[in-house]
Amino acid sequence: MKTKVDFEAVFNCLAAPFAILSPDLLIMEVNEAYLRATGRTREEVIGRPVFDSFPANPDAGGDPDAPGVGALRLSLERVLSTGEADTMPLVRGRVVRRDRADDREERYWNLVNTPILTPDGKVRYIVHRSEDVTLFVRHVLGSRDGDTDLSGIRLEEMQNTVSARTRELIELSDRLKHAYRQEQQTVSALQEAIEHQQRFLFDASHDLRNPITGLLTELEVALSEPEADLPRTLRKLHRDVQRLNDIVGDLLTLARLYAGTPPASERVDLADLVEQELEAHPPSGNVITRYERPAVVRASRVRLARLLSNLLANAERHTTNKIEIVVSADASEAILEVIDDGPGIPPADRERIFHRLYRQEAAKGLDPGGSGFGLPIAREIAQGYGGHLYAADHPTGARFVLRLPLAA
Repeated sequence: MKTKVDFEAVFNCLAAPFAILSPDLLIMEVNEAYLRATGRTREEVIGRPVFDSFPANPDAGGDPDAPGVGALRLSLERVLSTGEADTMPLVRGRVVRRDRADDREERYWNLVNTPILTPDGKVRYIVHRSEDVTLFVRHVLGSRDGDTDLSGIRLEEMQNTVSARTRELIELSDRLKHAYRQEQQTVSALQEAIEHQQRFLFDASHDLRNPITGLLTELEVALSEPEADLPRTLRKLHRDVQRLNDIVGDLLTLARLYAGTPPASERVDLADLVEQELEAHPPSGNVITRYERPAVVRASRVRLARLLSNLLANAERHTTNKIEIVVSADASEAILEVIDDGPGIPPADRERIFHRLYRQEAAKGLDPGGSGFGLPIAREIAQGYGGHLYAADHPTGARFVLRLPLAA
């Protein structure tokens, strides 16, 4: 059963004085500690400006520039303008002594003003917390209670010291928060890497099982049937072994991309790379090249050649008549496009085709022996050099776009 918390009782039990202020700096609510610290009643403070009640300073005489009042006003204005908490390490005021109404004593306060924001980021309330640090100040100065001379240079030096220490604490807090965020990011990255490796092992085991199962089946049939067509069985075994070899090769490539140290980078002209790859491995279909702007990147030529060959192999499987390769660049990126005039890729599949082992039904029919690793390998290579590979819109066929940072 859910228990309802009595927040009013909790608020009034807080040891430090607290006041809730409106954006126009009127006191909306206070706790009992605030009333005790100011020597006022609730009727005397609720609905009145905060400067009228704290720091309680009879000498101010309503002067808005009296010591402490001006600093408090600036602090509250900073909270309203920035939407962030503001700390006042030391505020001085003279208050009426509780034991002698005709006497006043000098007291010191540490004030913290914290905003409560609306969903759209505007200040709804300000939580004003004050803490009496008079005994601490007197202890620092080595003076007796009630006999403290806090004027002149000593006070200024102490204020500067307290302010400096406060800034140091704030800076240290910011550094700790930054370090914590970095640690959380590192932990998240490690968890993601572990999950990545687990998925990789699962995918590898899954894709290796099919050809191995086929091999075992063919061998069992050949052993159990003496009259089996041995040449036919051997040809089928050879195809399965070849596919198994291709899968292992792709898995090794992915493993190197995930965990290995990338090979040394060099300046690679994408137009030259296309020409060399087409010359070394000419596709079976008609290929049209268009080089619109020089596009030089810094990467491994071997890995980029693998990426391009994977894109070309995919285009060959789906093209009807021609494959188009376009090299261009914009202000910051080199762009390589491989376009075929096949059936194209449905928008729902344009991201899934980069998942390991995912293959469209059309691809399975065109190349039953494909491993489903070609496009994932190509994307991993692109991402390894700060780039991106994706499937884009095209009126006829599929269009793969590689974007890599231009070399300096």
